[in-house]
Amino acid sequence: MRRRPLPSVREEGQSNPTCHTWRSLCENEWAIYALVASVGALTYANSLNGEFVHDDIPAIVTNGDVTGENSVLRVFKNDFWGTPMSDPNSHKSYRPLTTLSFRLNYTLCGVTAWWWHACNVCLHAACCALVARTGAAVARLQRPFAALAALLFAVHPVHTEAVAGVVGRADVLACVFFLSSLLLYHGSSGRHRVWSSVVLAALSMLAKETGLTVLLFNIAFDLHRCWGTITKSSATKWRWKGDNVWSRVGKGLGALTLLVAVRLALLQGSLPAFSPQDNPPAFHPSFAVRIMTFCYLAAFNWWLLLCPWTLSHDWQMGSVPLITSGWDPRNLVTCAAIITLVALSYRCIVDLELQRHTPLVVGLMLLVIPYLPASNLLVTVGFVVAERVLYIPSVGSVLITVYGVQLMWKRGSGGRRMLVLGIAVLVASGAARSYLRNRDWRTRETLLRADLAVLPHNAKLHYNFANFLKDVEQQENAIRHYKEALKLWPSYASAHNNLGTLVLASGRAEHHFLQALKYNRDHVNAHYNLAKLYRKKNRIAESLKMLERCISLEPRFVQAHLELLLVTPEEERRGILERLLELEPRNWEHYHLYGNWYKGRGLWPLSLQYYLKSIRISLKQIRENERSALPPLRAACLVLRSAGQRARLLQLLTRWQGAGGGAAAAARRRAAAAAWRLRSELAGRAAKYARAPLVTSTCLHHSQLEVTPEAYKQNNVRQNTRTISYKVHSAPVVRVTDKKLENKVLSNGCQKNFNSNKKLSISAQYKPIHNKSESGLKQKSCPLHKKKKIKEPESFTSFMSDHLIKTY
Repeated sequence: MRRRPLPSVREEGQSNPTCHTWRSLCENEWAIYALVASVGALTYANSLNGEFVHDDIPAIVTNGDVTGENSVLRVFKNDFWGTPMSDPNSHKSYRPLTTLSFRLNYTLCGVTAWWWHACNVCLHAACCALVARTGAAVARLQRPFAALAALLFAVHPVHTEAVAGVVGRADVLACVFFLSSLLLYHGSSGRHRVWSSVVLAALSMLAKETGLTVLLFNIAFDLHRCWGTITKSSATKWRWKGDNVWSRVGKGLGALTLLVAVRLALLQGSLPAFSPQDNPPAFHPSFAVRIMTFCYLAAFNWWLLLCPWTLSHDWQMGSVPLITSGWDPRNLVTCAAIITLVALSYRCIVDLELQRHTPLVVGLMLLVIPYLPASNLLVTVGFVVAERVLYIPSVGSVLITVYGVQLMWKRGSGGRRMLVLGIAVLVASGAARSYLRNRDWRTRETLLRADLAVLPHNAKLHYNFANFLKDVEQQENAIRHYKEALKLWPSYASAHNNLGTLVLASGRAEHHFLQALKYNRDHVNAHYNLAKLYRKKNRIAESLKMLERCISLEPRFVQAHLELLLVTPEEERRGILERLLELEPRNWEHYHLYGNWYKGRGLWPLSLQYYLKSIRISLKQIRENERSALPPLRAACLVLRSAGQRARLLQLLTRWQGAGGGAAAAARRRAAAAAWRLRSELAGRAAKYARAPLVTSTCLHHSQLEVTPEAYKQNNVRQNTRTISYKVHSAPVVRVTDKKLENKVLSNGCQKNFNSNKKLSISAQYKPIHNKSESGLKQKSCPLHKKKKIKEPESFTSFMSDHLIKTY
């Protein structure tokens, strides 16, 4: 059974002058796509100068999957925040496609936020063009009104969190694949369009979990489109192959089941853990309270799509109070939303055979189906209201709105001018509100201040703003906002913990840490901070207990292991150091600590190995800041100097000099290496001259040596080959190399033994003469010139390879 082909899009007649401009513009579809994409990009152009704010920091700046610290394979094993999916503390948000796009951004442009925002704006522009195509090809809006729907989507202020916040790319990227899958399934007639749409749906799911709902939309809308054919043909048979409705629905259901199973398997047996601060209604014991609150939240989200004036990036902790009574006036809003939804659904069902309201059907499906995973009605999520999750449902909202405009336009020309004016005001106000909201997202401070002005009773906003003030060292204001957060939410454990770190001097820190543990027994940071406080108070046993509890809660908490080193005896620290190297094998500080431990125990060769490993890692990771390599370098130099390894010390400094870095750092390294080289050279020369034998008399004082040149020339050794050279340092030196003279001296029994390979130096201030040992006089011992035996320095046994440092 083949699906009924789409009817052609009807245009307005020539007698309608108002639509003449629209028709001339809409003759070319690409002109519409370019127009709406340009409007979408220009609306969010002022967000390009924004910084990384809010969730951008943990998801991008400190995420090893994005910065390249982890391998690409780890991206498919970790959640969106860089935590392994097998970890019980994982958020379980599996979005590897978005993380890979972040990693590509980091590879191409580093942490320059401008390019990250530009990528978001480009994706939003692509979504605007896809909305225009969806409105015309799937919803069957007339082309000018499909363009109007895309314009309203382009300037919608509720999109600021998804577009101006870099982390919101997950929703924008999922929407790109969502609409592409929808268009491929319903707007094309390819042979393999069903499987192609399934692939795009899987990509949308890998960008964000809500993207999987496109398969549900495709199945539901396909049944709606073919309902008349299904009811009229009673002899319809099931066929897997072929382009019939049951084949498409079967393939879609099979793919949906498979993808849902895969997504559940990725949870690895545990659901994400949320707290009452994240989603208070989900933890209320009363089922009636939960249902009334969740239904009101759905109506409230719909109201944000219709009137996006009150916007905030965080709606938690008292922003939306619980509905605990049936007489709460907010239940009227819930009833109004339910009545409207039922009335629209009834109109779609009544006209199911004729299908006269296809835009309404598409709009309702796009409004409801993508919102279901975030509604808290099926699964519990970690928020009550989040503007970013409304990015895809907003497509359905604008389609319904524009379809109403299209119906009013067809009724007559009496109110068309007012309708055009109203549409212009709506588009302009949306663009202006988006422009102003983008300015709020520029920095962390502007965002928090703007949202506090809107939701002053939000405890989490006060907490986050206090964290910002703490970071900029405005301690008094930070304490004030922490206290305000505790006033609004007394059981806020994190606020107690952070406040305790600021009131250490007042003695109230221990109270706040204990209060944090009272409201959250598994608060890791509170255990760690309390352990540090006990150590400073010399309460070692209590500090050790807190650290053990902290590590049991978070085995990979590096700071807790470092603190444990300070309260553990020296001989028991080796296991902790091994654990630190296991947790962070590329952290040079851990190798430095291990080297210090070996040095303290007298194992200098092993300590030197860890120092050199620390230097290699430091220079490899931080080329622009060589100061990080100085502590292990200094420690290694001290070990080599203590061991007498001056040659290796010079080699270490020379290789460190060529290890890279800036010009200033290289100049400092060259100066240090030159100083060490000069010092070593001078020390070597001094040792050489101290060991060199001197030709001196053993029987006469030096003052008695007076020989004339004539007597020197009459010497009987003149007949032999003789070389006399004068080498000038501070004074000329006479070098005697006559081999016969040397043999004659040895035969006369001189006390000094001359080696044939050594040269004898005589100070030039004495005239060259022969001593009495050469003239046959009896050699006597002179007490003034008894030679002291020079003890050779003990050589240090080499315990290392000559290759001290491997440069990178």
